[in-house]
Amino acid sequence: MKGTYFLGSQTFESRELPEHVLASDEVLVRVAACGVCGTDVHIYHGDKGSAEVCPPVILGHELAGVVAQIGSGVSQVAVGDHVTVDPNCYCGQCHYCRIGKKQLCTNLHAIGVNWNGGFAEYCYAPQAQCFKLNPTVPLDCGAMAEPLACCLHGIDRAGLRTGSTVCVIGGGAIGLIMVQLAKLAGASSVVLSEPVELRRKIGLAVGADYVVDPTQESLKQRLWEILGVDGTDCVIECVGNTTATAQAFEAANRGATILLFSVPKAGAIHPLNLEDVYQKELTVIGSMINPDSHLRAVQLINSGRIQLAPLITHHYPMEQVENAILMQMCDESIKVMVGNG
Repeated sequence: MKGTYFLGSQTFESRELPEHVLASDEVLVRVAACGVCGTDVHIYHGDKGSAEVCPPVILGHELAGVVAQIGSGVSQVAVGDHVTVDPNCYCGQCHYCRIGKKQLCTNLHAIGVNWNGGFAEYCYAPQAQCFKLNPTVPLDCGAMAEPLACCLHGIDRAGLRTGSTVCVIGGGAIGLIMVQLAKLAGASSVVLSEPVELRRKIGLAVGADYVVDPTQESLKQRLWEILGVDGTDCVIECVGNTTATAQAFEAANRGATILLFSVPKAGAIHPLNLEDVYQKELTVIGSMINPDSHLRAVQLINSGRIQLAPLITHHYPMEQVENAILMQMCDESIKVMVGNG
């Protein structure tokens, strides 16, 4: 059994996995697919993930596969089941866990961040982190459960109401999931702002009502033309740079909620017009990982009510993790998968 270890300093090495005796509550998953996340890109460049990274470690926290072995106390899954893994493990004892905000856990550990993850042939996970997929669901789509779960938490945080208008800034995998979730939540109009033509086309295919190229036209002007008001009721920023943050505030109508969903570069700062926040009565919200939303994501995937296959543009073998991360950084990709066939 092999895995591709991140050694730090943009360096990877394929190694044999150490011998591991399954604990009674552990599951051994043969990894079929593992998505490359923006967090992996941040870690590759030396930033932290949802938890501190201590190389050498196998990255990859968006994974799905087939159960190969179970511990003596495992009852929720069986050998041969198709599963997706929720990577985030909470202590249950810290202040935030005890007040119902475990996503802010001060002792958070994450499979594929500071525990060995899915860029490997096999991955170990507690049974509580494993969720069954319908066997008809393609496993690369199943690997999208973790980002989908994070998006569900973001939609919950935004408090999106039926009939609201929504602008999604950025048409990467997260933005295209947010487009679909906004429609499922009852948005009357969803506008996608995205400079890359391929992503705009897929945005329309998966449910966006309108698309805007912000490099060629004024987003604010287009929103006025489309909606007849200064902006949308909800703006969801899914890019992670300050240009997109500025666009999000520009696209916000009076009384709007702005969800800054993306993972920003460490130390990124956006100058905030406080008078604008006051006079427009804006609500600005952050969103952190996926507390208690992974099962809902799996149920949504199993139902077939969300389109994930069109978002998966590239596949790489496990031995080419670095190439996969570099491709994830390119405009020509949306979601890049690493897999074992």
